[in-house]
Amino acid sequence: MDPLNVARWQFGITTVYHFLFVPITIGMAFFIAITETAWVRTRKPVYLRATKFWGKVFLINFAIGVVTGIVQEFQFGMNWSSYSRFVGDVFGAPLAMEALLAFFLESTFLGLWIFGWDKLSPRLHCAAIWLVSIGTMLSAFFIMSANSFMQHPVGITVNPDRSRAEMNDIWAVLTQPLNMWAYSHVIAGAILSGAAMFAGISSYFLMKKRDVDVFRPAVRFGLVGMLIGSLAVIITGDLLAKVMTDVQPMKMAAAEALWDTTEGASFSLFTIGTLDGTSEVFSIRVPGVLSFMATESFSGTVEGINDVQAQFEQKYGPGDYRPNIPVTYWMFRLMMGAGFVMLLVSIVGLWLTRKGRLPKSRTVWLLAMFAIAGPVVGHSAGWIFTEMGRQPWTVVGLYRTEESVSPSVTGGSVLTSLIIFTVLYGILAVIEIGLVVKYVKIGPPSEAEALASIRRRTPRGGGFGGPDRPADTDEEEEKPLAFAY
Repeated sequence: MDPLNVARWQFGITTVYHFLFVPITIGMAFFIAITETAWVRTRKPVYLRATKFWGKVFLINFAIGVVTGIVQEFQFGMNWSSYSRFVGDVFGAPLAMEALLAFFLESTFLGLWIFGWDKLSPRLHCAAIWLVSIGTMLSAFFIMSANSFMQHPVGITVNPDRSRAEMNDIWAVLTQPLNMWAYSHVIAGAILSGAAMFAGISSYFLMKKRDVDVFRPAVRFGLVGMLIGSLAVIITGDLLAKVMTDVQPMKMAAAEALWDTTEGASFSLFTIGTLDGTSEVFSIRVPGVLSFMATESFSGTVEGINDVQAQFEQKYGPGDYRPNIPVTYWMFRLMMGAGFVMLLVSIVGLWLTRKGRLPKSRTVWLLAMFAIAGPVVGHSAGWIFTEMGRQPWTVVGLYRTEESVSPSVTGGSVLTSLIIFTVLYGILAVIEIGLVVKYVKIGPPSEAEALASIRRRTPRGGGFGGPDRPADTDEEEEKPLAFAY
């Protein structure tokens, strides 16, 4: 039993599972912040009810995301200690920044947001959720910086005496073009994920004709977010592909299963080929699109797998430098397809709900609910493509995956932890889905319940930017801590 293959399976399963919750929580925090801002600005109870409802769904996903994310860092020391020794001085820096800056920011202010409804003024409470949103986005930036370094190592020198990579320019690691566009792509996907949650869950209530005053604006809000998010995903993905072509030509060639260097390379919408991807049986192609994606010209030249393989053999020595071609090919299309489907769904949804309309067909609402899965599929496929596409490297051009696994770990021990994690994650999935379904069925609090759990009056000058508005009543109530969730 090869510990390398089992360790790769474990890291892949735990990473993809964890990443299911990352874009959802980033996007939802942003949209909840906007919703609460609407409450603070207008004092309309419908926005307060919406904020409290969406907060429950957000907190469930945030908690599962934190728990599953902890496992990732342990694996670097347990299963991938050789990798950690080689690149720890560099890879650890953005991870430390994420923990000390971003995670502390979001977790601290999330606690204030959860327990501060009846303790903080509305403006301070709203500021807390905005800081949570900023913290989640900062976390994504530092994590993507570490990942982008693995895809394109910069800002380092390799010490031959210690056989370790040593950082000499942290700003190069944080601000390289690959990271900038990869991060933008992830944030755009997070906006799309949060918007899909708003639109999909709101569709359930509108299908049931429950709390229409809360969820009619929410479904429109979600659809607009889906439109903006899907367009941003497509645009940033195109720009990322151009950078990727320069720094990872093998990955771009593998995305199309392009074996020979080609001018005016076409893009295949669908291909049937051999199992190893070395030959094509049937395909549907769009001329010039791959060249445009890679070079901004429909007649541009795209390097093929065979040519890049020859270059790598000359540069790095004998070996197979090709990733798994069928996996990268289909994950690339699944990722792109999900983005375009979500764009279509948002356009159709906005048209069907225009000028106060609400579709009467139950099928329409059911399809809208299933749209929640679109970003989940797209993110998972994109993550698999990104990580599988850089094989056989952990750090492209510097360190191979086969060198990275812990030398003292046996295949049996890794298999044991793989089984345990898979079972635990399955249980967590059941719990997460059960909790979300439970609180969705309960629905938003009534107007009276929502108003009863907040601070009814604050001292003048107690918020940001001037005095708070007067309370709905003149009584200052002494209330115990309100556990809104």
